Formats: sequence, C-alpha cells, structure tokens
Amino acid sequence: MTYPDPSSSSSALYARALKSLPGGNTRTTVFMKPYPIYAARGEGCRAFDVDGVARIDCINNFTAMIHGHAHPALVEAATRQIALGSAFGMPTESEIELAELIAARLSSVEHVRFCNSGTEAVMMALKAARAHTGRPKIAKCEGAYHGSYDYAEVSLDPSPAAWGSNAPVSVAYAKGTPASVLADTLTIPFNDIDAAVSLIRAHGTELACILVDPMPNRAGLVPADKTYLQALREVSREVGAVLIFDEVISFRLGFHGAQGRWGVYPDLTTLGKIIGGGFPVGAIAGGAEFMEVFDPTAGKPSLPHGGTFSANPVTMRTGLAAMELLDEAALLRLEFMGDRLRTGVNEAFSRHGVPGRAVGVGSLAKIHFNEREVRDYRTAFAGPEETAKLARFNLGLLNRGVLAAGYGLLALSTPMADTDIETVLAAIGESIADVAAM
Repeated sequence: MTYPDPSSSSSALYARALKSLPGGNTRTTVFMKPYPIYAARGEGCRAFDVDGVARIDCINNFTAMIHGHAHPALVEAATRQIALGSAFGMPTESEIELAELIAARLSSVEHVRFCNSGTEAVMMALKAARAHTGRPKIAKCEGAYHGSYDYAEVSLDPSPAAWGSNAPVSVAYAKGTPASVLADTLTIPFNDIDAAVSLIRAHGTELACILVDPMPNRAGLVPADKTYLQALREVSREVGAVLIFDEVISFRLGFHGAQGRWGVYPDLTTLGKIIGGGFPVGAIAGGAEFMEVFDPTAGKPSLPHGGTFSANPVTMRTGLAAMELLDEAALLRLEFMGDRLRTGVNEAFSRHGVPGRAVGVGSLAKIHFNEREVRDYRTAFAGPEETAKLARFNLGLLNRGVLAAGYGLLALSTPMADTDIETVLAAIGESIADVAAM
C-alpha cells in the first residue's frame, strides 16, 4: 500500500479521531498530513501499521525503544511485575535497584529521583537548581529541545527574523507564554564559547542553572565541542550556577552516557526514554548536595515532589532489564551500525549529486539537505527548499518500508541486523534519487 491512500485503515482512523481529539491528535510529534499512519504492533526492529504494512522502525518512539519492540526479556519483566501489581502508594525495591544502576554508570550521580517523562525531569531539575541557589534565571541553548515546560522550550524554533543581530533573543515557542518566563530565561548560542561565557557572566548573579544537551536533536544533532562543555563547566562554578546535562536522548551514546564520552561532568543530569524499557519514565540525578532539596527526612523539603505513577514498579523492573541488556558490547555494536549508516548516507548523497550530509554519533543520525558545516541551530536551520526536499525524502522512505522522523532523525535499535542497515541504506539511496528528480 502506497502512502497516502484515502482508502487505508489509517485514513479512516484519522477521520474518526477528528471527532474526539483536537486535530485528531494527542502528540504533535507524530502528526503528519494528510493523515498519520497508525501502528498496530511491533516486533523487533519492525513496526506494523493497521493496514498490515511492515516497516523498519528508525524512529523507535523518538529514541526511547533502544531494544525495539516486544523484546522477550522486557515483555517478561513487565508481565511478571504486572502480575504482582502495577502501582502502589508505597515505594518498592525496584526503584532502589534502577537508581543503583544509574549511579553506577554515571560518576556524577549519587542520588536519583524518578518521575514520568523527560519533560518532568527537566522541569524538576530546573526547580531543583532554583531551590538550591535561591536564584530565578536559567540559561539554555538556542534551538535545543528540553520538553514542554515553559522555561525549557524558550527559543526552541525561532525563525531567522527573530534571531537578532548577535546574541540570541529569548523567543516564546507557544502562544500564551508569559513575558516573565522570557525575562527569566537567558538564551545562549551552542558551540560558541566566547559568546556563551560572556552572556553567562553578564547574568551570573541571577542564574540558577545552565541547561545543555551534549548533542541537541532539534538543533541539528551535532555534538557539542568538548571545549564548549568544559567552558560551561568552568563558568558555572565561577558564577555559582548549577550545570545540568539533559541526557534524555544522549544517555544512549555510551555506557557512561554523553558525559562519560566527553569527560565533562554536570551537577545534575536529566534522564528518560531508554531507562524505562518502553514505559513512561524520567529521572533527575546528581550529587547529594544538589539532590538534597528533595529530601523530606527533616520535614517539608525545599522542593516537594510527588507523582502518582513516579517510580511505578512496572517501569522500574522493565527499565532495569532494558539497561542490563544495554551493556558495553551492545552499545559498541550500535555504534558500528551507526557509523555504517552515516557513511552510507553520505555516499548516497555524493552518488546522486544532491547536497546533503548525515551527522550524529553512536546509534543516532540526522539527515541535512545542505553541505554547510552544521555546528548549531542557526547553521542547521532548514529553509523552505531544504524542508521540501526533506519531506520528499521522508515520503520516499515511508513507501520503501522505513520509518524515520519527519525532521530527518534516525535512531537504531539492538534487534537490527547488518542486513537491516543495508535495507535502510538502499531505501535512503532511492529516496535521495527522488529528491534529485524534483
């Protein structure tokens, strides 16, 4: 079946969804025109839609499903716990065990607190930094996505008209964002040491924290320069601000996360996605002195934090099984496949004479339809022509049996075989040829 097809079951489901969901949609990230493709089931590295079409899944729920779909060990862990109870108004041993694993892998972490999403993890980390420092402002990088908390989504997708002549301007992402949020959010450039440090020093006495993703997906999926992260580490100490690494995605870049790979260590780390084994999860983790704001042992903590489903044992047990499967050998194999994917994509661009490149590290790749050096949000920004090429490319992938994010992200999973990578590369090459023929 070729997409789009008005007679498809997905098209019918979307027409039905329009009657009960705004725009027929619950997640903006999965919406597509003229209708989204509805999933029926998944098995290994393949997702099957409601029309029975199988595709190699290179979205993997936006990097969360690092072991693909319905992995037997994860199904067993979840099923075993559900039989014992899915949630309690009491703590369980499972949260201790997953916290111990995370602390063992991240040397910057002594204590962990669980929540239900990456968005919530970032929100609580920012609130923890304010509680720890008594200061109001946060600093974040232009174009970096950190979830949907008001402060974290400032300057997520500013257009060139809103960039300003030099230093980034804090721009609202969602309509209705209070002016006070913009005033308390300092937007800094990514991978520009001099400009970022200068801005941080200028606002240092008001800054509670500096929030940075070591390889921000929405800002181009280019890795931070190690010297840039080191500079943020040094200036954060200089001005007394908490340094927060958002590793919701980048934790999959190595056994010790991005911070271990770069050798730069934050005060707080936010986690999510892969640590839940396919279930909703988030975590705030860090040194004891920064995490003590959550401590209720002496009475009301500086930062109270609940959550009906925080640290629920199904997520904890399945997440623990997923992380145990994700050992150093598994990560090394994922990186090997990622290197093969990125190399093959770049060869296809060259072969078809289409300007473009694949960037990324480890098991992540992102397609850019340009040949300029991508270093930050502004150099990654796609104008109308590049956006049209990416849309044609993505349509080609869909109809050749490959799922990728609409903005060019591909995330690999452990069930993938070398033959799957070659199948994906064949589809990519043919889809680039489609773009060449535009």
